[in-house]
Amino acid sequence: QVQLVESGGGLVQAGGSLRLSCAASGSMFIFINFGWYRQAPGKQRELVATISSAGSTNYADSVKGRFTISRDNAKNSVSLQMNSLKPEDTAEYYCAGGYSAGYPTEYWGKGTLVTVSS
Repeated sequence: QVQLVESGGGLVQAGGSLRLSCAASGSMFIFINFGWYRQAPGKQRELVATISSAGSTNYADSVKGRFTISRDNAKNSVSLQMNSLKPEDTAEYYCAGGYSAGYPTEYWGKGTLVTVSS
């Protein structure tokens, strides 16, 4: 079992930056693929970025070049650095882990809210 806890959300002006962190428990961390998802009010959840157990990354087109996902296996943590934020990035952001490198969904955090003001 893997438990995930997100932190780092908040209110930021457009053009600003935030760094989200996801702390994971459990001894299986190095074998788990991770992803950040987001869900805006009234919209479907979307996959923002993934990082595989080997460190390969993928991004949604909407965040490519602005967001960076990373992992620290020594600290059992996954991060999402978000730069050049836009109002349309406003959403609840969720950290998820799983066994699919492309769409990890077995384990979920409770989310952290990111609000970008214009």
